[in-house]
Amino acid sequence: MSDDTRSDPYAELASTGPYGVRPGHALITMVEPHPGHEYAYNRWYEDDHYYAGAMAMPWMFAGRRWVATRDLQLLRHPEKSAVAQPVTAGCYLSVYWITEGRYDDHMRWTVAINRRLNRDARVYRDRTHVFTAFQDHAATVYRDGAAGPRDVHALDHPYAGLVLEVIDTDTPEQCAGLLEWLRARHLPARLAGSPAALVTVFRPTPLPGDRMTYVKQVEGVGTRLTLLWFLEKDPRECWEEHFTGLDAEIAASAPGGRVELLAPFVPTVPGTDTHVSALR
Repeated sequence: MSDDTRSDPYAELASTGPYGVRPGHALITMVEPHPGHEYAYNRWYEDDHYYAGAMAMPWMFAGRRWVATRDLQLLRHPEKSAVAQPVTAGCYLSVYWITEGRYDDHMRWTVAINRRLNRDARVYRDRTHVFTAFQDHAATVYRDGAAGPRDVHALDHPYAGLVLEVIDTDTPEQCAGLLEWLRARHLPARLAGSPAALVTVFRPTPLPGDRMTYVKQVEGVGTRLTLLWFLEKDPRECWEEHFTGLDAEIAASAPGGRVELLAPFVPTVPGTDTHVSALR
């Protein structure tokens, strides 16, 4: 490994461009380790890739890992999902915030560093990317208004659970109408009195053509919304009351929307293999 850090350009890069704290973009990635590789995958991701392949990069300023044990996987719906086949696929979910206005800069870095990690044999092959997409922030809706943590804090605040919801439409016009309906009507009503403190809404963006070959191109650009529900309770404690029937409500009321995945997770315990034995 070279000791040449080429430090001068870092001072130049830091002096220009956006440097706010809003999560203008996100990386949302749901991955399934291959059977028999659960422990090795978890240690590789936590001990190396979470840092070298994510948090050490410029403009990626917050991150958190989540896990779905088998009992949580079995709560997912719909049974036939356009996102996960089978719907239980994808044990681990990682979410990262990227500084608003820095998506292109970050992508140049991430493509380059992942090429280097591949070259240096620091990429774990025995895994499948079920749902991996860089996304643009579209909205955040809060249960308690100005009180409580903001979306910028969501990956650092000790939330007890997270629900990933993916909603598809057929056209960009339907997607725009769905976003407005979610923001103005559906999410405020659903959040009131619920264990979810906030919901962030994102729109997927295409991956660059020179992405790693094991990551498939993003689907649903222009017609899909990704929602992250941040929970103050374990999702097992509130699933029946607050999330069962949510997809039916969307189908009945949303302008052209259909839920393709509703999946609960709990946070991992960094530095440990907690939950790994309960994945299957």
